[in-house]
Amino acid sequence: MDASCLRYALTEAERLAFCQRGYLVFDEMLPPDVVDALVEVSDRVDAAERQKRGVGPYDRLTVRDMIWRDECYLALVDWPRALPKIWGTLGWNIQIYHTVLAYSPAAAPGNLQVKMQGWHQDSGRVNHEIESSPRPRISVKMAYFLSDCSAAGRANFWVVPGSHLLDDIPNDGSFPRNAVPVLVPPGGAVLFDRRIWHSASSNTSAIPRKVLFYGYSYRWLRPRDDQTVEHLFEHCDPIRRQLLGYAPTGGYGYTSPTDEDVPLRVFLRQHLGAEAAA
Repeated sequence: MDASCLRYALTEAERLAFCQRGYLVFDEMLPPDVVDALVEVSDRVDAAERQKRGVGPYDRLTVRDMIWRDECYLALVDWPRALPKIWGTLGWNIQIYHTVLAYSPAAAPGNLQVKMQGWHQDSGRVNHEIESSPRPRISVKMAYFLSDCSAAGRANFWVVPGSHLLDDIPNDGSFPRNAVPVLVPPGGAVLFDRRIWHSASSNTSAIPRKVLFYGYSYRWLRPRDDQTVEHLFEHCDPIRRQLLGYAPTGGYGYTSPTDEDVPLRVFLRQHLGAEAAA
């Protein structure tokens, strides 16, 4: 990994905003040529999966475990503008545990009402079986937007700012107080804490929403997907292998890692000093 990525390290202002709000929006995360390449690949994957599953042209579709499908997806695992933001929120003992391609096609004729898909925190049973309050962060997601979601009504991702510190929100069918749509241009991204209460929404526009979600967790958390990545290890550098879940010392290396297990720690120690890798 090139040390030039360090220029994109999480700033103190970003860290404070993330801790207070539970998410950050970056308007310029991917350049236009990368967005174009990802759209081409993603359109192909979406079309193939719709045909395979019998999903209609106006229905939302998600595809998990997509890194192996194209080099464009693999490149985002350690994207230099994004990875420093991610280790800035979780530290160096991290891995990819979940990836999703999510398409919300243009609205069907007459569909003008925005509907929520369901307010939730990520990670399912983690929220019921770990005894702490507020619940632990454990993981974050970086969502890369390939289409223009800078206006409301475009199947926006909705959040309740600051709710990552709340274990519950009202579940009486009412709309959460202070909920807002996250507005992101093509090539932009959203980094969010898994605990923030959020929901997908329906598309009432003529613009399809195309988003890639990359979930990062601590290495000791079991991956949420059955990831098809082992065949990629030999062609990846050590840090990318770590992010794909490789542990050369075996199971013990996930909870008590050596430098061989976590080359990202070695990288940070070399370039930022021992304190950054503590």
